[in-house]
Amino acid sequence: MSEHDHLQGPVWLRWGLIALALLVMVLLLVLPLAMVLGAAFAKGVDVWFAALKEPDAVSALKLTLFTAAIVIPLNAVFGVLTAWAVTRFEFSGKRVLLALIDLPFAVSPVVAGLCLVLLFSTSHGWFGEWLSDHGYKILFARPGIVLATLFITFPFVVRELIPLMQQQGSDEEIAARSLGASAWTMFFRVTLPNIKWGLLYGILLCGARAMGEFGAVSVVSGHIRGLTNTLPLHIEILYNEFNGTAAFAVASLLAGLALITLVLKFWLEARHGDALAQSHRRH
Repeated sequence: MSEHDHLQGPVWLRWGLIALALLVMVLLLVLPLAMVLGAAFAKGVDVWFAALKEPDAVSALKLTLFTAAIVIPLNAVFGVLTAWAVTRFEFSGKRVLLALIDLPFAVSPVVAGLCLVLLFSTSHGWFGEWLSDHGYKILFARPGIVLATLFITFPFVVRELIPLMQQQGSDEEIAARSLGASAWTMFFRVTLPNIKWGLLYGILLCGARAMGEFGAVSVVSGHIRGLTNTLPLHIEILYNEFNGTAAFAVASLLAGLALITLVLKFWLEARHGDALAQSHRRH
């Protein structure tokens, strides 16, 4: 038996673990998704399409895409700048900054939503009364939904870039600067090409979470049908009203968006797996 086979263990153990993993994946992921799709199309394609054409569903889809369209570019910019600061500079409070980056992973989304309520509520929020006096509405409006989603999704891009930029080092950037390149030229000609696939991977994860976020958005949205309901909130309302067919139809749409993200993720890993693997080994 070779050393490689010895490390892998007996054949029966390997195949047993693989079968167990596949069984768990099928029971917890594939089967529920198949059941959602089956329930969505149980009454036919016409009923499914009618549920998606309903004005509240269209409004929820538009708000979901609108929120993602704002959150993804902001997180991409903030993520690159934060990763640059962490990997290229030494400063006091660096460990605190790294801990704050992981805060959205540690804090419940509902707690994040309540924090926004404490900040922007017109009755007892720190800034709510001033904003209301000047005509700005944060809670129960689109700005609150965007802020809640932005908080929850912030770590995805920066956490993909930090290990990648640490692994690459700064030698090429130093060489570019020594040859007379400006800071912007160095960034667009050296830094960005080196991190572009990790950045795209983080953007995909950020987009998937932004479209599916429920807890924080639920707290700050007010559940106003046709105005402040995203797709996950609209699904909850339909289900609570015992409109199961429409709920599963909209859920299938959200699942479809997630599957598109998953396909893009697999394509990205297949084409640029080495660079992404180096990034993930540093997590």
